[in-house]
Amino acid sequence: MAERSRAAVDVADDSGETPLTAEADQADQSTADGVDQTGERDTENTQAQGSGGTESPAKTSPPELHSGHKLARRYRLEECVTRLDGFSSWRAVDEKLRRAVGVHILPADHTRARSVLAAARSSALLGDPRFVQVLDAVEENDLVYVVHEWLPDATELTALLAAGPLEPHDAYQLVSQIGSAMAAAHREGLAHLRINPNAVLRTSSGQWRIRGLAVNAALRGVSSDTPQRTDTEAIGALLYAALTQRWPYENDAYGLSGLPKDVGLIAPDQVRAGVHRGLSELTMRALANDGATASRHEAACTTPEELVKAIGEMPRIRPPEPAFTAPPEYQRTTYQQGSYGRPAPHPGVTQPVAAPPPPLQSGTGRVLKWAVSALLIAALGLGSWQLADALMERGGKSDDTNKTQTTEDGDKNKPKPPQPIAIQGARDFDPFGRDRSEKPGDIDKIYDSASGTYWQTDYYANANFGNLKTGVGIILDLGKVQEVGKVGVTFEGSTSVELLVADGETEPQTFDGFTEVTEGSGTTVNLQPAKKLKARYVLVWLTELPLQSNGEYRGRVVDIKVTS
Repeated sequence: MAERSRAAVDVADDSGETPLTAEADQADQSTADGVDQTGERDTENTQAQGSGGTESPAKTSPPELHSGHKLARRYRLEECVTRLDGFSSWRAVDEKLRRAVGVHILPADHTRARSVLAAARSSALLGDPRFVQVLDAVEENDLVYVVHEWLPDATELTALLAAGPLEPHDAYQLVSQIGSAMAAAHREGLAHLRINPNAVLRTSSGQWRIRGLAVNAALRGVSSDTPQRTDTEAIGALLYAALTQRWPYENDAYGLSGLPKDVGLIAPDQVRAGVHRGLSELTMRALANDGATASRHEAACTTPEELVKAIGEMPRIRPPEPAFTAPPEYQRTTYQQGSYGRPAPHPGVTQPVAAPPPPLQSGTGRVLKWAVSALLIAALGLGSWQLADALMERGGKSDDTNKTQTTEDGDKNKPKPPQPIAIQGARDFDPFGRDRSEKPGDIDKIYDSASGTYWQTDYYANANFGNLKTGVGIILDLGKVQEVGKVGVTFEGSTSVELLVADGETEPQTFDGFTEVTEGSGTTVNLQPAKKLKARYVLVWLTELPLQSNGEYRGRVVDIKVTS
């Protein structure tokens, strides 16, 4: 239980992007009292329990920097967002590339300067897009600074939870993506040790990103003898908070209320009604990972790899169906046919009916009536003869004109049949894999119109890519931005697949650059969005693979066709 005790007090602000809420002198005082700018207790001022611990705080004062100061004649400091224990974090602008960045700065003689540089360079070498990337790590002019990505369109989990718990599908995506990312990091020997709601971001496309890999712990001197267990428990705490909007320890943290004192760790579905039972059990397996077992006697997950395996054994949680909006009720008009523009009579009211004029009774009237009738008959006969003659003269011409006009109108109203769109190029896309590609030499076989050829993935231990990643795919280049109505994919073996598209003429290099539009499964899948869309780059993303005869799983794409 030592690690959970440490995590219960380890709630210092890791965001690096949270505006300061006090002036510098107030911040320094709060730090001296063991509390950072978010009002949460920092580990540097709390005695760690167990084998994991922290260094004593550095004695060096933070460098005297101000807004407008430039580092390397390139990074212009804009706003200080954290000032704590000898280092500061800033929002800055990379004037060379004209983009926002984040910068951590500390004196070169700071007791943690060497470890911060080493952690930043190790994190940068990982290059996994699920982590906020380290862009630069430099020692210059008695300063050490680490430059990292700044994601203006991303939202911290802290802010998301302020509005309420996450939906089950969102919570499932959170633990799946964060777990897979940390499993990949630990395979490369990297730990985070400071995973919390401030360190986890959701982008506008729905992807989860982790910031501060290795660096946040190095800045604060945090270490652990059991790093995998520490990170796994932290992921469990994230999932607990996502399901319940409560922090799974007695202390309040990150804007969340802690659990009642002297109650102990209780399952999420006992804290809040309606919590997904499978996710609740998964949370307890990650949190109770120090040798104890969860209340339902499930095996504990002590590493991110074990957590990812447990996630893969769960039934996939689908996103909620879009709510159907009923059309407005038909409003009966207050007007009646035959009296448009006049109000309908009230019930029981009789409308006056005009009486016909009385017939002419005199002899003169009868003579006049017959004379008028004769003239009308003669006029009608003459007009009919002239009309018939004119029609006969122009009959053929009129028929041709009418036929032509009808045909043209029909062509205008008839919908155009779907037209095939030629695929100009394609490449395999494996953003979460170690080698970044799978069978690139066979990629052109998906659109060569030859039967019996295919592109295939590597073998995996289960349908979910061995719980190593969320999927692999193929990026199609249509040559230019054009209207896409349907993408048909033929597989060998039933395969689950999603269709994602990118905006603009530039091919995205990360998964976040694409937006999901539809999904399906089977051997022949027609991926048809609810409405036609325009795109140049289309991603066919495989999410579940079929079983092969050797007992392993592999995806095979035989053919892809795109139509307007």
